Amino acid sequence: MNLAANMKIQFRPAQKSDCRVIASLYSISSDGVADYIWTKLAQPGENILDVGQRRYERENSLFSYQNCTLVTLSQDDAETIVGMVVAFPMIVDEAAEPEDDPVLAPYSKLEENNSYYICGIALFPDYRNHGIGTQLMRKAEVDAVAKGLTKLSLIVFEQNVAAKRLYERLGYHEVAREPIVLHPLIHYSGDAVLMVKEIQPFSG
Repeated sequence: MNLAANMKIQFRPAQKSDCRVIASLYSISSDGVADYIWTKLAQPGENILDVGQRRYERENSLFSYQNCTLVTLSQDDAETIVGMVVAFPMIVDEAAEPEDDPVLAPYSKLEENNSYYICGIALFPDYRNHGIGTQLMRKAEVDAVAKGLTKLSLIVFEQNVAAKRLYERLGYHEVAREPIVLHPLIHYSGDAVLMVKEIQPFSG
């Protein structure tokens, strides 16, 4: 779709009332990994988006609405949520028990200590290819600098060529990769790739 010239792009912190749309966007961003996790956590008869919603309604958790930034389009005082980034400081606990789920184990090995980890970024389909994703990535970079971190990290599927190309264009480079364990819910095969970007902190 073409965005109207008078539409205004804005970023805002997510609120608890946004958790349903957060769940939908995080499901998109993870290419099936979130669906796999939520299916394991679902109560009998529970929709997986319900699982995602209640998980993001938690507070003081990494996977919380408190770590989500929404991008909205405003027109005539009406707000439409079009995308989201979920990010938080990544501190690797060397003493933590290794992930025992073989499907999830590859991703747990792809962690960059002391980085601002972009664990999910997504736009609804109608709002792609307008530069909004790049603006979201830049917003994450600003937030990382504000937190005093000197690098960002993310995981991308090697087969998601368009996303990987975007991250490379924004200055991210590959530092590690792990083979994906195939599962019907996960959209890709091949490798999952850890990418890192070094940034400059604020000068005092």
